[in-house]
Amino acid sequence: MDDVADTVRRLCIEANHELRGDHVDALRRARDREQSPIGQEVLDRLLANAEVSAREQIAFCQDTGYAVCFLEIGQDVHFTGGSLAAALDRGVADGYREGYLRASLVRSPVDRTNTGDNTPAMVHYDLVEGDGVRLTLLVKGAGCDNMSALRMLTPAAGVAGMKRFVVETIEAAGPSASPPVTVGIGMGGTFDRAAVLAKKALTREPTGSPSPVPELAELEAELVDAIDATGIGPAGFGGTVTTVAVHVEAYPTHIAAFPVALNLDCHSHRVRTVTL
Repeated sequence: MDDVADTVRRLCIEANHELRGDHVDALRRARDREQSPIGQEVLDRLLANAEVSAREQIAFCQDTGYAVCFLEIGQDVHFTGGSLAAALDRGVADGYREGYLRASLVRSPVDRTNTGDNTPAMVHYDLVEGDGVRLTLLVKGAGCDNMSALRMLTPAAGVAGMKRFVVETIEAAGPSASPPVTVGIGMGGTFDRAAVLAKKALTREPTGSPSPVPELAELEAELVDAIDATGIGPAGFGGTVTTVAVHVEAYPTHIAAFPVALNLDCHSHRVRTVTL
């Protein structure tokens, strides 16, 4: 379990100090597409901040978020030497302490006492074939999560209704989600499954890569255009680029249901994936 804890510790620091290279590339492409002078300036500053945070090894954003862990665990894997959940929490606590990262978690929505070490981690487990473990860490700030939403549509709403929901949510968020945003969308499953799908969609690499499912890739491209057409722009100052990417994931669902979850991530898109 020491290896697990040490890996999580390292990822917490790396994710907060250095934006993933492919996401920096996505911000550069956004800068090339942006037509508003103030929007261009915002993106220039974001790119400069990314360089400074990586060089100086300091947090890119003051909201160092909560640690969301996605684990794909091979069914032939057996963990020994203690609790996996405890090892994940230890890694988060060590990483946030050593990286001088803000502890942002409170005990509950009712008891707002800070836990002091940014634990517990928010963990999602998937059992898969094989004997390996794939760990993805998503560092998620509250501003963009607060602007996220879930709606239980009916099949009659269709894809058109889903698109309206997405655009309405983005418009309601305005500058509060710290655009340009990465948009994760989960469709199908159940109320809870759609939300997890949406959050996991944010971890797709590289940022902006299309879904391997042709109809979903087409939908992603259409949603990028629709979201950019809102004119919210970088940091909400107006402009032609409001999103750097839309990632859509779909799952089987009930004949009478069309669950849709929308999880927004800010310009500080902090993700790391390793194989243990």
